[in-house]
Amino acid sequence: MEKIGLIAGNRKFPLLFCEGAKKKGYYIVAIAIKGETSPKITKIADKVYWLRLSQFKKLFEVFKAEGIKNVVMAGQISPCRLFSQEVINSQDLQQILSNIKNKKADTIFGAIADKLKTEGLGLLDSTIFIKEFLPKKGALTKQGPGPETWNDVYFGLELAKAIGTLDIGQTVAVKNKAIVAVEALEGTDNLILRAGKLAGGGITVVKVAKPKQDMRFDIPVVGLNTIKRLIKAGAKCLAIEADKTLFIDREVSVKLAERKGIAIVAV
Repeated sequence: MEKIGLIAGNRKFPLLFCEGAKKKGYYIVAIAIKGETSPKITKIADKVYWLRLSQFKKLFEVFKAEGIKNVVMAGQISPCRLFSQEVINSQDLQQILSNIKNKKADTIFGAIADKLKTEGLGLLDSTIFIKEFLPKKGALTKQGPGPETWNDVYFGLELAKAIGTLDIGQTVAVKNKAIVAVEALEGTDNLILRAGKLAGGGITVVKVAKPKQDMRFDIPVVGLNTIKRLIKAGAKCLAIEADKTLFIDREVSVKLAERKGIAIVAV
């Protein structure tokens, strides 16, 4: 069986990747990050090594010992950990961070990709085995957005692409063609809750891929937690970019959104 290395971040994305790869007959060697990766990874991956974030260099030793040639990065590491004492006190991580021009997501992930390459490891498209989780264009709920909501969708789409170009974030919240909130380091879930408080409900949330999205890392992801945050914020619509946004727990998420009167559309 051909081996693939997995650098597993948080939530369900790494688990889905494992399941998809194993269905294709691959043997998965996972690097699980303490404090981030779900313990469920041990039930799906063939072999799991638990490392602290500060043990970044050790993953190369693991992959080399396992005979790994290709690697996938799936799932996030909480961005706030950039400011943690673990990262600040890690000479290895500080060396990487000090050699890059800024700490935008693409810059950091790009540096990691370059490091993998210098170690003889290829970095694969993170959706390679789970394309079915990338919705095609169209309404995902039975009832799509109304005319006024579509205006907000297209308004938000242009804004989201603009902040994506700058690598600030991938998500915006709008209401009546007003910019309510823009995603930065806090992530989509917190953006939604903040927007709900600011606008008093009725928001449209638009999440897109970056204009030059590298599908090897930092792809947009939504799921059941996203829908729960939308409900709490009193949102009326979620728009995602078709073919480039990973939708986890889609069936249950769509049913919940329909019950709560939230339209979901892939554009």
